[in-house]
Amino acid sequence: MKVIYFIQSHKNPDQVYRLVKAIKKSSCHALVLISHNFSCSILDINKLKQYSGLEVIKRNQSARRGDCSILEIYLEAIDWVLEHNYDFDWLVCLSGQDYPVRPIPEIEAFLATTEYDGFIKYWDLLSEDNPWGKEGGEKRYFAKYIRLPDWSKWWLRKLTRIEPLIPLLNIQWRYALIGLRMKVTPFNKDFKCYGGWYWNTLSKKCIEFLSNYLKEYPELLKFYRRTLAPEESIIPTVLVNSNQFNLYNDCLRYLSFPPELFGYAQCLTINDYDKITSGYFHFARKFDSKTDNKIIDLLDQLL
Repeated sequence: MKVIYFIQSHKNPDQVYRLVKAIKKSSCHALVLISHNFSCSILDINKLKQYSGLEVIKRNQSARRGDCSILEIYLEAIDWVLEHNYDFDWLVCLSGQDYPVRPIPEIEAFLATTEYDGFIKYWDLLSEDNPWGKEGGEKRYFAKYIRLPDWSKWWLRKLTRIEPLIPLLNIQWRYALIGLRMKVTPFNKDFKCYGGWYWNTLSKKCIEFLSNYLKEYPELLKFYRRTLAPEESIIPTVLVNSNQFNLYNDCLRYLSFPPELFGYAQCLTINDYDKITSGYFHFARKFDSKTDNKIIDLLDQLL
């Protein structure tokens, strides 16, 4: 069985090197595919040459939260894998601030024997279980947005005062996005809109299906590119609606989203060690070695 660990990164190269080491020292046959933004920081490829089964996609444009740039990074990676005919069974989607919280051999043994085709956290966007709320979900994926310059955030925040007076207007000032609700969407009772977490572990057949589906129905991808954070909806929407896969409704990641961070994941510290190493989770995020190296040191001992 072969696993691809896909790492998206843009900062703190030393932490990326450490993540690669944690994976490769326990899984020499795995492929580590890194998509790194070199306009933010330099990833020294020479420091990674000691590892076989490692490839780097060089980017020179920052991903911006809220628009389609994160989704494009993921689609570029799966296109790279499929175009190179790489033999794999699973693709694990990670960031440079993720870290394994269970030994890699145990994770791979789990994937080798599981009955599931994918591990991804998702929910029906219009259900009562939607953590964004029905209104919040509709603002994300039933509206079409345009990106404004970052300097417009101050003005957009002021405009939120009049947003309730214009029913079709949606303002996401933190991301410098402004949008209008759409009367026509791709969704109906037979093709539901799902939301979820972007970080996932998917089998090869899920990856191939997703790639082929978006090529066969390019209008769906075109629609999603104008929504808010499309990477948090398009993957579960395509896979769940297909009814072809046995999906486990959890990504086996530990993440914490305190309300005061407005949708951003909390950085984990040594105080979170017991929670994240319970044995249930495969990975956790996010870590920042510049502010707390102790938690990663402890995880290395565990691994």
